[in-house]
Amino acid sequence: MAQKETASKGLKLTDILITIVIAAVFGVIYRIWGPMYDILKPIGLHAEQLSYGMWFMAATFAFLVIRKPGVALLAEVAAATIEALFGGSWGVSTLVYGILQGLGAEIIFALFLYRRVNVGVTVLAALASAILSLFVDQYYGYIDQLTLWNYFLFIGLRLLGSALIAGVFAYYLTGALARTGVLNLVRPVSKKDYEALG
Repeated sequence: MAQKETASKGLKLTDILITIVIAAVFGVIYRIWGPMYDILKPIGLHAEQLSYGMWFMAATFAFLVIRKPGVALLAEVAAATIEALFGGSWGVSTLVYGILQGLGAEIIFALFLYRRVNVGVTVLAALASAILSLFVDQYYGYIDQLTLWNYFLFIGLRLLGSALIAGVFAYYLTGALARTGVLNLVRPVSKKDYEALG
């Protein structure tokens, strides 16, 4: 995938609709992914945190497809809403997670002016989503009783899972889709594309 892409400012109706479709797919995936968290939990040592990155992937994947301001936040909030509507395990707090997770990714993409698109930036966006999700965990009291070493293990595994799933995997999945030509249907035609037509 190209290292730099110019994002045309402003979301068009088609961008919003495509983002919502991506979010809908991830909302269902999020709901299906829930048992993975439960399967890993009995292993102990916070192994379930390695699966957490999947819940940040709507933001990074949608941005990699659309590459416009607001897409990461919109995708993550919409996916969280759909997950909640399908009876997700965390109820209304899912929406709070969605807002903060989407905001985390959005901030990173904004820092790079929505133009730099590479695996490093995508990993940073995934990590920002993970970090903001920890504030919700702290607020709801999910992690305030952990000992210091346990707390660092919890955070470290969540960050690792996020970097791998919502960062590296999302980036290379989008690249694989781009090579098939599927993403040409949702991205604007470039000058190079016009020149190729002769």
